[in-house]
Amino acid sequence: MDEGEIVAILEDCERELGERGRVDLKIKRFWRAVGAVKRRPELVDRYAARIAAIDRQAFLSGTPLVFPAGVGGALLIAGTIVGIVLLGAAFALPPDPQGGIAFLLGAGALLGATHGLAHVIVGRLFGIEFTHWYSRFPKQPQPGFKVDYASYLRARPSDRAWMHASGAIVTKLVPFVLVPVALAARVPWWTTAILLAIGVIQLATDALFSVRFGDWKKFRRERRLARSELVRSRA
Repeated sequence: MDEGEIVAILEDCERELGERGRVDLKIKRFWRAVGAVKRRPELVDRYAARIAAIDRQAFLSGTPLVFPAGVGGALLIAGTIVGIVLLGAAFALPPDPQGGIAFLLGAGALLGATHGLAHVIVGRLFGIEFTHWYSRFPKQPQPGFKVDYASYLRARPSDRAWMHASGAIVTKLVPFVLVPVALAARVPWWTTAILLAIGVIQLATDALFSVRFGDWKKFRRERRLARSELVRSRA
């Protein structure tokens, strides 16, 4: 796709947003244009802000539950703290069943909270900003953070890749890291068994689905771009 086609697609999206207030970016080939810009780093500064504006307006018009990113960050930090408190309570409660239940509730809170926080923390370390926290219930009920696409495009492809992978990595580590903590808390055997089962199920779902639809698909996409840039730089 040449630069003229990229400009024509962006203009088409802007026109439809201006006329209808919403646009189907996939049908308009917007993401193909974005991919073309990614493959030509010299175009990023020229079009990053324009791409981000289209992406944000389309996102806001098609997303029912939207909050500032700071609200989501605060809630996830609170969820992490609640999870840690519940894990600590498991040490003080009678182990069976109160301690085991408290421990699993704490683990659930950490699983729910740390995924999104990992994306935000790693993204910001690499200069990627986030604008909103949102849910597209019922199609996409799990809340997520919306990236500022201008800062996303300006980040290196390898950095974008690890931002995508960070949430998945943390989520997979949590159940296994908590197993020795559960043993130290002397909670019932079924607590450890459930943690291990959660960990194994998550690994299986990542292998079956995330590589095609989720974080690992995006990770692999950005890693391919990073390798392409490396090859060009050595040519």
